Amino acid sequence: MSRSQRVYAWFDDRLDLDEAEKFLGKAFPAEDSFLLGEVALFSFMMLVLTGIFLGFFYEPSTTEMTYEGSVAQFQGEDLPAAFGSVLQLTYDVPFGMFIRRFHHWAAHLFVASIGLHMLRVFFHGAYRNPREINWVVGTTLAILAMGAAYTGYALPFDEFASTATGIGYNIAGSIPILGDPIASIVFGGDFPSSATIPRLYFLHVFVIPILIAGGLAVHMGLLVRQKHTEAQRDADVEPVAASSGQVNDDRDTVDSEDDSVVVGLPAFPNQAAVSAVVFFVTLATLSALAGFLPVHNIAEYGPNNPAGTPALIMPDWFFMWLYGFLKVLPSSLGFHLGPIEISAEFLGGVALPSLVFLAVFAWPFIDRRRDSVHFTADPFERPVQTGVGVAGVVFIMIASIAGMNNLLAEALGVSTGVVNLPLLLAMVIGPVVAFGVVHWTISHEREDATVTDGAQDREDPAEVPDDE
Repeated sequence: MSRSQRVYAWFDDRLDLDEAEKFLGKAFPAEDSFLLGEVALFSFMMLVLTGIFLGFFYEPSTTEMTYEGSVAQFQGEDLPAAFGSVLQLTYDVPFGMFIRRFHHWAAHLFVASIGLHMLRVFFHGAYRNPREINWVVGTTLAILAMGAAYTGYALPFDEFASTATGIGYNIAGSIPILGDPIASIVFGGDFPSSATIPRLYFLHVFVIPILIAGGLAVHMGLLVRQKHTEAQRDADVEPVAASSGQVNDDRDTVDSEDDSVVVGLPAFPNQAAVSAVVFFVTLATLSALAGFLPVHNIAEYGPNNPAGTPALIMPDWFFMWLYGFLKVLPSSLGFHLGPIEISAEFLGGVALPSLVFLAVFAWPFIDRRRDSVHFTADPFERPVQTGVGVAGVVFIMIASIAGMNNLLAEALGVSTGVVNLPLLLAMVIGPVVAFGVVHWTISHEREDATVTDGAQDREDPAEVPDDE
């Protein structure tokens, strides 16, 4: 026995490596859209690595410090330590600006890839029995990703970020009965207080990443346990020997309707090679974005100033729809239930977003199946489900446009009050129209296809045997 074989035998006796070989042969469908989940995973890994680098230089405190860095306009001034440390990190630490930009774009890609991944799963029906739990886990991960972005947004403690973070504080405080305790726990009292940045920093670098890592582990574990969904096969699949590429006669042909077997690439080495390509493409994309596209310029806004407000306040794109609710809902919608005040800010910032996420959580149990489904569905064969999905996308898009109502009003040369009512009506009517158009189009196409197939069946002549 060679030395390498003895080493392998030593580890095999203790770790039962032969069992791992079964996992290495696990099949993964060769579908490009299925790789969006891997993009999200790799984005999170890069967020952790760049976050560790940034954490070495960031100081989560609002205590005043004398700035002695290279930004001339703040030379010798007393600045909040959080703001000053980000200035030093950006302009004085080697590669600091690049890593900060990289971290910023990785956060955006993380949220975007989760969103696109969920859309792929939704339209292909991959949330159905037995994968309802994984859909719930994935939706939770999307919420956690947005929470991580929000808590990180506040950390530079510049004027823009502090004002935007204050909107979240006001939303939390608008929750009936529980608002003040929640705001006090998360933000450390009135915003901004000396405890605000340390608490948001703790949430951003420890609590939320731990929850995301746990959620990803559960998500991946369920995927391995339940096996991957697969697109409907066009024909029976002949088994192929891995080494020669020739048909393997020792294994049975996989029937096109047999969903007990996944047809695809083995986890190692084929899928591992694909994953490596996805990793380096993700790394290259984020590096290009960090190299060429600037991010939030804190030096332009200056440190937090409670007496001032920037002229233009706008959240990141993945919060824009929620901001749109706050922008267009009139304050007159608020009301009282006895001594309890239900404000328009609560309705737009908490109630409506909660209903949106509740609908997303509940969808697999609305479109439920009694039997297990392992093949993905064709969106053009499901008019109701596809219509609901498109309506949801249209709703979020219109709400996001509402979040930019000031820019829309400026482009049209009118006041924001003029565009708010049409935007509010569009948020109600637009999704209904989108659902109707999609449902009618798909149903009409299916009827035409059925009629065409029936006509072809009637026109095809019967085959006459050669001996007649």
